Amino acid sequence: MSKRTRLEDRMEIMEMVEAGETDKEIAAATGWCERTVFKWRRRIRVLGRAGLETDFGRPKWGAMSGYSRKVVDQVVEWRRAHPGWGPKTLHAELKCSVALAGEKLPSPATIGRYLKERGLTRGYERHQPLPKPQPEEVKRPHQVWQMDARGHSYVPEVGVTALVNLNDCATHLRLLSYPVVLGAQRAQRHPDTADYQTVLRLAFTDWGLPECLQVDHDSVFIDNTSKSPFPSRLHLWLVALGVPLVFSRPMRPTDQGMTERSHQLWTAQCLQGQTFASWEDLYWALRKRRDFLNQDLPCASLGQKPPLVAFPQASHSQRPYRPEWEADLLDLARVWTYLAQGRWFRQTSKDSTFSLGGQVYYIGQSYRHAQLDITFDPTASHLLCHNQAGELAARLPIQGLSIETLMGDLFAYTRLPTFQLALPFTWSDLHLARLFQTIPQHFIEI
Repeated sequence: MSKRTRLEDRMEIMEMVEAGETDKEIAAATGWCERTVFKWRRRIRVLGRAGLETDFGRPKWGAMSGYSRKVVDQVVEWRRAHPGWGPKTLHAELKCSVALAGEKLPSPATIGRYLKERGLTRGYERHQPLPKPQPEEVKRPHQVWQMDARGHSYVPEVGVTALVNLNDCATHLRLLSYPVVLGAQRAQRHPDTADYQTVLRLAFTDWGLPECLQVDHDSVFIDNTSKSPFPSRLHLWLVALGVPLVFSRPMRPTDQGMTERSHQLWTAQCLQGQTFASWEDLYWALRKRRDFLNQDLPCASLGQKPPLVAFPQASHSQRPYRPEWEADLLDLARVWTYLAQGRWFRQTSKDSTFSLGGQVYYIGQSYRHAQLDITFDPTASHLLCHNQAGELAARLPIQGLSIETLMGDLFAYTRLPTFQLALPFTWSDLHLARLFQTIPQHFIEI
């Protein structure tokens, strides 16, 4: 954006012109470029003192007023037919149009100003990242875990499978490699929230709760469709457990370098050249290999010592977890404190509703197609909706957040008189079958 002269600046230039100074001398003294000084010298010569009152800016009748009606009408026609075409696209189309050959064409910036003046621009959603803990240097076992899913591949007799790998940053412990079968019942070819909860519950049972968990920007962890995303259910489940979620930087796979490399490690150690009769055989082969990697295989980063030899204290984080304890370990006060740091921008619909965290809220008929600035009151567990003027428009109780919803299918099983496996009659129950089937037997209470 160029700097504009004020009236006092122009008066100073006029006084120096009347004193007989040259454009170069005036420019050096005032800091304006010689072109600007020349412009106002000519203005003073033609109009005198009155010429300083107005600027040489764009004509008051608006952008693109100096272009033919044919060009202007074509820009409007294209924009209305193609709302997604921006100024650069429209400018390129004008240059390619045979019908407009020889016409004077506006620049993309001029087209952008014209669209804004005519109300033909679309609103841009304001940005607000999720609150995140301050990163610390990793020094302690179980201070930071990394989790990531390897791209899916076909395993004979098992099916299309994605390995979800977990690693401890400080000790290079291979915490778990869990095979998620992406069968025909799946709409998408990647693990979902229930899969990751199963993986983490198994790892928490073996190693205890970590201080924090680091992941990438996959849609299961963060809402990639919003400029101000609301935390996912998996994210808030971890917050309630006291395990903050840390995101790697976008487009920086090196932030997850250890886990990215572990994808190759697990493929080479367990999958290549091997066959498995069933999913259970694959799971227990991965688990057995994990013990070998942690206890017997020298690690170059640890002075050629296996991780558990270099860090024997890493056998457990000293923050115990069991699935039957989960409902008691979850603390919604942690969730309220975390949400109190957030801020979300949402556009209401024609029905005066907006969506936040997968829940639909109604705010009132007077707020159709309105832009809302939303915060959270932790004392009352209410969303505070502000209009564009900053005024409080509504206080709405937050929806869909409870111990039951955070736990998913596991909640019903932990409420049974005895904690034992029920037969899975639905596809979603299969996650629980896998969980109970694979937890070491000495952790199961009879």
